[in-house]
Amino acid sequence: MPQVAADPTSTQARRSGLAFWWTMFVGMLLVILGLLIGAGGAWLIALGGSWYYLPTGIALLVAGALLMSGNVAGIWLYVLTWIATLAWAYWEVGMDGWGLVPRVLAPTVVLVFVLLTLPAFGHGRARRLGDGGYAAASAVVLVLACALGLHHFTVAAQSQEAPAPTGSPVPNQASATAASGQTDSTVHPAGPDWPVYGGSELAARYSPVKQINADNVSQLTRVWDFHTGDMPDKAAKDKYSPENTPLEVGGHLYACSAKGIVISADAATGKEDWRYDPKVSDDAIPYGASCRGVAYYAKPGASADQPCAARIVWSTLDARLIAIDAMNGKLCTDFGQQGIVDLTQGLGKTVPGWYSVTAPPTIVRGIAVLGAQVQDGQAEDAPSGVVRGYDVVSGKLVWAWDMGHPDRTGAPPEGDTYTRGTPNMWTVAAADPQLGYVYLPLGNAAVDYYGVDRKDFENQYNSSIVAIDVTTGKPVWHFQTVHHDLWDYDLGSQPTLVDVPTDAGKVPAIIVPSKQGQIYVLDRKTGKSLFPVEERPVPSGGVEPDKLSKTQPYSGYAHLDQPVLTEKKMWGMSPLDQLYCRIQFRQAFYQGEFTPPTVDKPFIEYPGYNGGSDWGSVAVDTNDGILIANYNDMPNYNQLLPREKADQIGFKSIEQGGGSQKSKDMGNPQMGSPYAIAVNAGWRLSTGLLCSEPPYGHIRAIDLKTGKTLWDEPLGSAVNNGPWGIPSMLPLDIGTPNNGGPLVTAGGLIFIAATTDNKLRAIDIKTGKVAWQTDLPAGGQTTPMTYEVDGRQYVVIAPGGHHFMETKVGDDVIAYALPKG
Repeated sequence: MPQVAADPTSTQARRSGLAFWWTMFVGMLLVILGLLIGAGGAWLIALGGSWYYLPTGIALLVAGALLMSGNVAGIWLYVLTWIATLAWAYWEVGMDGWGLVPRVLAPTVVLVFVLLTLPAFGHGRARRLGDGGYAAASAVVLVLACALGLHHFTVAAQSQEAPAPTGSPVPNQASATAASGQTDSTVHPAGPDWPVYGGSELAARYSPVKQINADNVSQLTRVWDFHTGDMPDKAAKDKYSPENTPLEVGGHLYACSAKGIVISADAATGKEDWRYDPKVSDDAIPYGASCRGVAYYAKPGASADQPCAARIVWSTLDARLIAIDAMNGKLCTDFGQQGIVDLTQGLGKTVPGWYSVTAPPTIVRGIAVLGAQVQDGQAEDAPSGVVRGYDVVSGKLVWAWDMGHPDRTGAPPEGDTYTRGTPNMWTVAAADPQLGYVYLPLGNAAVDYYGVDRKDFENQYNSSIVAIDVTTGKPVWHFQTVHHDLWDYDLGSQPTLVDVPTDAGKVPAIIVPSKQGQIYVLDRKTGKSLFPVEERPVPSGGVEPDKLSKTQPYSGYAHLDQPVLTEKKMWGMSPLDQLYCRIQFRQAFYQGEFTPPTVDKPFIEYPGYNGGSDWGSVAVDTNDGILIANYNDMPNYNQLLPREKADQIGFKSIEQGGGSQKSKDMGNPQMGSPYAIAVNAGWRLSTGLLCSEPPYGHIRAIDLKTGKTLWDEPLGSAVNNGPWGIPSMLPLDIGTPNNGGPLVTAGGLIFIAATTDNKLRAIDIKTGKVAWQTDLPAGGQTTPMTYEVDGRQYVVIAPGGHHFMETKVGDDVIAYALPKG
């Protein structure tokens, strides 16, 4: 059958038709972008912001109109606009890769679209380019622009020197005899075992075990795992955040689940020995279902076959202190009421979920010391932040430190309560058993963002590290890290006790990380700072200018906070969302760190309440003198809401049954004060992306002696992050938000998870480079630990995920080791 030649006229017509409609589409796109960017640019100028967007929007509008009218000048106008955009971008951020992304990437993609309209103009220079020529030209432009915009993604964190506050030392050597009659001033160090939450009572998160090192860590493999079985039902699916770090003693591993189920397993095989379920109800879950750990205690002189000679002690979300036999999981009937102490005694009115314990007790000299999490921002009349010490054998209350009643040492008289609404200790204490001091990192009074009604003793102790004589329950000294805290800058990190080298020799010290990024180093006997502390002037204004502190303490040792935010630091994946963030920045009240809360407009809190450092704390290589700190670098975008408006939205406290879902998504009611608080944690857009520029998370090595930075690297990749919660799958070291802490070993390694990319990493402590990493089955928002059994080193992590970090929830406990042989 004879073939019919294609009609060249018909083919050309089809091409012309496609080119025409493509040109119309691109022209319309430019018009729409021009209208949006131009209008936003005019708004930004009115707010005192950048002049770039208005003329750019006009240029896009004109270019689009020219293209739609069939005028090739629209192409060249856009090309000129793109060139001007490159120049402006370089002027604003130089070769900062993350800074160039929203300024250059999307305009370059649009440039390709514009160049693809060239075939519609079938004469002159456009025709001479030919069907392949224009595509080649577009590709070259795209490659060059992408190379410019995406080069050098890893941005080194800038460091700046800053200084800190002085405490009021009242030295008082503690007695060496515990309330139980047992003398036990022993420090239980990490080594073959991991017997205490932070490695030891000193909480350095350091192990001398070194079978796994930088040379062989690449061979690390998963050797066992088990499941706690504690997974959320539908009602609690958005409230799980286990945060657990197991213990290991004598070949037995002890882990606890989100709702406090304690499991003992063979540390070499992961085979379960026993479990104890305290049967915590879902309604007891506060902000999140967490059990950061348990405590292990062995009675001095007790025979191994004696019941509860060694015991596991921990507290639950429904405020019970429980002791069970470490060998079989049975309740220790000599402790409290058949093994249980009711921690709500003396609190007065409370409801499930308001007063909970998520941290392990710190046991020192036979005293189990614990505070509690009083759910943030509910009401000024909240349960007390009292810190109590219980005899670890009998469960009897030995002392109670109630800052509102310094004259009392025990429970309140019948009919009375511990002072309500006082700063609490929701995190983990550290202790010096030889000195007899326990160190309490305190939070804020019951309402975080309004302080007019606070009492003098609350202002004295809020956001302070307090040294308590463990045998008397009396304060020895305290050091305040934030004066009149209105930013939720409570001390979430467990402090770390180390001997700090100085020119005069080693000094027993306490390292206090903070959410605002300052790292303080104090003499742990006296509370005096070992480095200069500067009281710097800070912003004023807001709703309580007369109550604000005129200065705040800055550490002369080390700090993790970054330079102040500027409009240029606003981010987004495109010029549109960056423009919107710039507008929000200009609409807000912001004068730098410690900008006070405002009601007439939003205020920017930077760093946000997630740190700096949070509950993961720091680790210290005590052998080589290196401090390791992972930290966050994100602002919050907040605003006080007048009570009438808050009532209209539906804000109610947990005592009142909780508010509307809208109010819960917005913030906290702060009942009793004139204002509720709306909090945009991380300053996120509706797309889920953040308004500030990456990296959002870092890890830093600091010289222990001098406080100088040795290296600083972004921590976490973008694989699980993207707009609208869609994983980008991009293995770029964006530095993600992180929760959880580091583990340091004598093998020259840092083991850390914490990031939102669900990975466990081993980092070379000398260089900061990742030596090994593996994918976890759920979010790694916890701290790993390590131990040795039968000559084999294990690294264990319990990746439980985290509702706040929006990572996958899980119930695994996983061990890694080198292959045998």
